[in-house]
Parts: sequence; C-alpha cells; structure tokens
Amino acid sequence: MNLEQEKEVVERARKDAQAFGELYEYYYSPIFAYILRRTARLEISQDICSEVFFKAFRNLGQFQWQDNPFSSWLYRIANNEIANHYRKNSQQVSSFKKVLESTPFLAPAAESELIEAEAALKKHEDFLKLHANISKLPIKYQEVIALRYFNNKQLKEIAEILRKKEGTVKSLLHRGLEKLRKLMEQNATS
Repeated sequence: MNLEQEKEVVERARKDAQAFGELYEYYYSPIFAYILRRTARLEISQDICSEVFFKAFRNLGQFQWQDNPFSSWLYRIANNEIANHYRKNSQQVSSFKKVLESTPFLAPAAESELIEAEAALKKHEDFLKLHANISKLPIKYQEVIALRYFNNKQLKEIAEILRKKEGTVKSLLHRGLEKLRKLMEQNATS
C-alpha cells in the first residue's frame, strides 16, 4: 500500500469502522511479528497486538499526518504497549524450559527428522539466547535493534517511528550492537 492509498483508507476509516479492517488486515502481520520478536512469547504478543489495534482504532481521530506512514504510528503504539507490559509484569525473558513445556514436540520417526528437529531446536534456543541478551539492553537500544534487524526497517523509517533524528538512530544502533556484542561474549565465556 503506497502512502496515497494509505491516506485514503485512513480517511475512510475515520468515518467507517469497516474501512479500519483494511488497515488491520494489511498491518497486522508486520506489527505482530515485531511484537513477537520483542517478547518471544506468543500469547503475550497476541494480547499486545490486540491492544495496539484497539488503541489505534479508538484513537484514529487523533492521528495526524506528518509525512510519516500510518505504520510508524502503529509501531509507536506497539513500542508503548511492549514497555507497558514489561513495566506491569517486570518479566523480561521467558525461560527456555517454559517454551519447551508449552510446545508439544512429536517424537520423530526417522533419523533425518530427528536431525531436522534438533537443528530447529538449536535455532530456537539460539534465538532465545539472543532475545535474552537483547532484553538486557536499555529499551532505547532494544527498539532500534528490533526494528532494524527483525523488521528490516531503514534508518529513516526507524527515525520516523521513534521520532528521533536519523543520526541519533545510527548512534543508538551502533552503541546497542556494541553492548549486545559484549553481552554475547560474556555469556559465551560463562
């Protein structure tokens, strides 16, 4: 959806709740994926994503165009809701054990399936370790890293979403990655 189409749909959605459904359908997947990568918890991500779209719908009349796409506003709401969740629950990382307990694994019959399952489990474990280290960083670094590397946003888009200058985003990204690298090194040696 280009910016002109988006503006047209947003304007219709201000008067017609069904038009908001078009925005929901178009943006649900990327917003949900962003939240899931930030929380690493499916149920929590679903709840937060629901709250994001509920707030967007309820506050659509307050949304103002400032040469930023509508998605920037949604990502901003998502960032706020993720921060609210962590403030309320003071729970930064789900443990790998809880993830395994909540995910039923079937016993693979063939050796190749077993190897595939072990590789997928290792990849998931690596993701959880990475997520655990990212979640130890201050929120300002978590946001830029998640938007850049999990959502493939360009620096300009991240600056729009976070309402920061591009130079500030570059600096946050550089410092955040440096801090993440140090955390990963510390955990590798422990």
